[in-house]
Amino acid sequence: MRGRRPSRTVSDPTAVRLKAGHTLTVTETALIFLQDARRRGELCQPLDWIPEVHHPIGSGEAVIPDALLYYRRGPVDGDNGSMLRAFVEVDRATMGPERLAAKLTSYERLYRYVSVAPGRRPTLQEPALEEWRRRYPLFPRVLFVLDGTGPAGVENRISTLRAGAGLLASFPYDVPVLVAPLADLLQHGPSAPVWRPVHEPDQRVPWTGHAFRQM
Repeated sequence: MRGRRPSRTVSDPTAVRLKAGHTLTVTETALIFLQDARRRGELCQPLDWIPEVHHPIGSGEAVIPDALLYYRRGPVDGDNGSMLRAFVEVDRATMGPERLAAKLTSYERLYRYVSVAPGRRPTLQEPALEEWRRRYPLFPRVLFVLDGTGPAGVENRISTLRAGAGLLASFPYDVPVLVAPLADLLQHGPSAPVWRPVHEPDQRVPWTGHAFRQM
C-alpha cells in the first residue's frame, strides 16, 4: 500500500531490485490463492486479483493495497456461494515494523472516510456515506502476508501490528485484519487456519471464515 506520490523513474539499482522482488512475491501470493481456489472447487481467477486499486482518503492521499482480491466461496456451479473481498498487503521485511503497522492507520482512515461535495451538506434523506460503500457491500478484509524474515522476525512484526491495532478503537473488531507468513500459505494453503487476527494473534483462523461485525 502507498499514498499518492509524483511519478518518477526508478533508477537506483537497489530500489529496482527491491521493487522487482516485491512484484515477484505479490505474484507468487496471487498464484497461491488461485491454485487453492481451484483445488477447493471455488472461484478465484486471474482477473479477480487486481493490483494497486486507488482508494482516496482525503487531502490528496490514498490507500493503494498491493492487490484487491475477489474470491467466491462454495461450488463454482452453485448459487449458494458467497463473495469475499480482501485488501492484500505483501511485506518482505524491507521496511521497519513500525511503518508496516502504520498501514493499519491508513486502512482505518479509509474505513471512516466520507467524501462530501463542496457546498453540499448531508441530510436525513441523503446522509453522508463512507466512500468505500460506493464500491463494496462490506469493507474488504485486510490480509498481511509476511515474507523475507525468519520466525523471530515474523513474531516481531505481528507484535508491532498488534500494538498498532490497539490504538485504533473498534476498527480491528469491525473488520477482519489478519496476518500470516507466506511460508505457511505455501505449506498449508491460504484457506487453512494459518491466519492470526492482529488484535488476538494467539488465535489461528481461516481467512474465509473469520467474519466480524461492520457498521
